[in-house]
Amino acid sequence: MNLSYQELLALADSGLRAAGIGAKAAYETAQFLALAELDGLASHGLARVAQYAGHAKNGRIELDPKLKVRPFKTAAALVDARDGLAFPALRFATDLSVNLASKSGLGLVAVTNSHHFGVAGHYVEAAARAGYIALLFGNTPAAMPMVGGSKAIFGTNPLAAAFPNGANDPLVIDMSLSAVARGKLLVAAKNGQQIPEGWALTVDGKPTTDPQEGLKGLMVPLGGDKGALLALIVELLVVGLSGSRFSYEADSFFDPKGNRPRIGQLILTIDPGLAGASVFANRMQDFLKVLNADIGTRLPGQRRFMQRATGLKGGVMVSDVVVEEIQTGIRQLWTE
Repeated sequence: MNLSYQELLALADSGLRAAGIGAKAAYETAQFLALAELDGLASHGLARVAQYAGHAKNGRIELDPKLKVRPFKTAAALVDARDGLAFPALRFATDLSVNLASKSGLGLVAVTNSHHFGVAGHYVEAAARAGYIALLFGNTPAAMPMVGGSKAIFGTNPLAAAFPNGANDPLVIDMSLSAVARGKLLVAAKNGQQIPEGWALTVDGKPTTDPQEGLKGLMVPLGGDKGALLALIVELLVVGLSGSRFSYEADSFFDPKGNRPRIGQLILTIDPGLAGASVFANRMQDFLKVLNADIGTRLPGQRRFMQRATGLKGGVMVSDVVVEEIQTGIRQLWTE
């Protein structure tokens, strides 16, 4: 089904509010989910509405929390999401980190007692469009083993970075540390599709093409041992600085019932003027000239920006299964 941005936003917002989620949290979350659809990232789009609604109905999230902020020294702060959806908290944390960087050169903000935070690149993109370098790290419920292990210890632990590019779109690097984002298994499962071998393992550690088995089992780390070690770095940074739960302490997002995840995120925003007012911009342009001279090179983030522009003009296709799932949830207030 083809939906415009406004239709995506309205459907997601209505679906979340039907589950009892507060108006502000529902609307801000819907904005990010609709943007993910525009960017071609269906795994982090409207397919998540039913998941969040299930968490709301089963007490896994607070429906209308009030954020708490604790400043730390001159350029850092801790934001407590208070068990609510992550989007309002991380949007606030991003704005706060930019404000701190504008005053002190750096802004470090951790988010604790949080939840699934969607497309990591959206937050750092916002900071880069304001003229700042930004890095974001987050942990997620356990889905990957440590090097040599067979038990899920780490989440897919996504990270993102964005670099300003003058009046042009920023460079945005956004990736999970599993071979693919776990949300791709969710989309495949909803649509009755198989997944490629090499994405996930069963609970017994065997390769699988069944997304349901993959969701119950393990994700394959990106690049093998290196992916697992990068996940370790993210885990220790996020948990150590936010006081959030370790990945193995949070129940899966893909189960409607379970504990409140209380995972964390960490955003670092940097004023690029350290070496001089125009040094970063000039060096960036030198680098981009070299990249653009290599025919076939695609700058990180550019594909999603192109898809976003196309979607804003002509809408995007959303799975009929997902649309019907949300519409049914709205009619029944997610009671079945």
